[in-house]
Amino acid sequence: MALTATREKPSLRLARRYEVTPEKVWRAWTDPEALSAWFGPGEPGSVVLAETDVRVGGRFHVIFRMPDGQQHDVSGIYQHVDFPHRLVFTWAWKSTPERESLVTVSLEADGSGTQMNFLHEQFHDEAARDDHHQGWTPTLEKLAHHLSSS
Repeated sequence: MALTATREKPSLRLARRYEVTPEKVWRAWTDPEALSAWFGPGEPGSVVLAETDVRVGGRFHVIFRMPDGQQHDVSGIYQHVDFPHRLVFTWAWKSTPERESLVTVSLEADGSGTQMNFLHEQFHDEAARDDHHQGWTPTLEKLAHHLSSS
């Protein structure tokens, strides 16, 4: 019997600590108005559309504009919803729907704040992972700013 090696798909792990409760971080991820205030690596107010139906099997849809004017359209389905601890959803760009990946946002109370562990996995390839790293890093910085000012 021959063994075949299966290529592990690339993943991205990021961790952030925010000086607000897990409930506030959860709301930022799940409330369309809050999501519109921080989502995407572009300037604040770059979200054109934010829709969420936060339940297992519910969908989200976000369209945002980049500083160069390019518009990005992403959507997915909520796989796991455990308020305010864990949110898992699929992630697919309108331009490449066959390249579905998976995002897990885990929130844990940490003293007066929240530890967020972010995992984006099942990328098509390392280039896609690296592109998402370049997008998620400034996006999570915008989330920090949003949480500190709300």
